Amino acid sequence: MLDAISFRILRILQKKARIPNVEVARQVGMAPSAVLERIRKLERQGFIDGYEVRLNPERFGRRLVAFVTVTTAEPEVEPVIGHRLAAIADVQEVHFVAGQDSYLIKVRCADTRALDHLLREKIAVLEGVVSTRTAIALATLKETARIPIDPSEEDV
Repeated sequence: MLDAISFRILRILQKKARIPNVEVARQVGMAPSAVLERIRKLERQGFIDGYEVRLNPERFGRRLVAFVTVTTAEPEVEPVIGHRLAAIADVQEVHFVAGQDSYLIKVRCADTRALDHLLREKIAVLEGVVSTRTAIALATLKETARIPIDPSEEDV
């Protein structure tokens, strides 16, 4: 079970993963060595899954975001297709979903031409893929990997 200080540390790290350990310690009122030990413990316990740098996709020519549903023919091929979808560089997320479709994937491409190539040459050709449906995002209002970690962060 996490205590209040661990929650505070996690909130701080979610906002700015590169924050110096000394600054985290100052904000929570603990010694830097104690904070470092807590962070390592949170990592060992699986509360912290890793650290990533968020790159600006537009600076890399990846302006188009699309969500694609993928329908498969047979349930037994679904795990294989899921792994193959995950291996495609332009695919950022792969979700196995309930409903008429098997997967919901998020892709990021340069433009509609690149999206068309991705859909036709990399996804539709996978054995077991029956159909895809695509929704292109016109604007992104919120995109984050942050999660609310305690009730005080929930919307009322």
